[in-house]
Amino acid sequence: MAGPGQRRRVVHWPTRLKGLLATYLPLLMMALLALGTWWLVKNAPKPVGPAAEKAVRHEPDYTMATFSIERFDAQGRPIARLMGEQLRHYPDTDEIEIDIVQLIATGEDGRVTHATARRAVALGDGTQVRLEGGAKVVSTGAEGDVVQIEGDRLIAYLKERRMVADKPVRVRQGQSEFQADALDFDQTQGQLLLQGRVQARLQPNVAPAFLKP
Repeated sequence: MAGPGQRRRVVHWPTRLKGLLATYLPLLMMALLALGTWWLVKNAPKPVGPAAEKAVRHEPDYTMATFSIERFDAQGRPIARLMGEQLRHYPDTDEIEIDIVQLIATGEDGRVTHATARRAVALGDGTQVRLEGGAKVVSTGAEGDVVQIEGDRLIAYLKERRMVADKPVRVRQGQSEFQADALDFDQTQGQLLLQGRVQARLQPNVAPAFLKP
């Protein structure tokens, strides 16, 4: 309870949402970046001898089925695990597609991020990753605080530190929830744009974890 002469801090919900994304988006982007298993493609066996000239088609030159890949830090600790039913690389667009994708990543602060979607599409230069079809990202802190982002399509522009949801999206933390028809968050500029129908439900009298000191 606020004492005499003190004011309760009132934070408008878009500011809360911006604070949430600013706090957790970097880890989300790092986790999505782990989808860039480019080395699998770059180090895949290449055909021996000159390739016959033919029209460029959107056909995979490299595939992998029912796979699980783990990445480790310099101390040998697991930091990311990527699983999928099938991986395809398309040389004409330099894109990697993964069906029924699951990604588990652990940050230096102990926060664990679990991302799932029916499909992931990543550019070969590592600048963009899309989660499509029932995309869900759950980020759990070492103290148990959970942030959940759901949408039919989540796009991370890694170099620009920007996340876009061009279809309905939902962000939850505890009993607080935000929904919008579209979302565009630019972390570098600190700009948050919500479009279409926007709804918010805030847990009363409880400050979200991303506002705590």
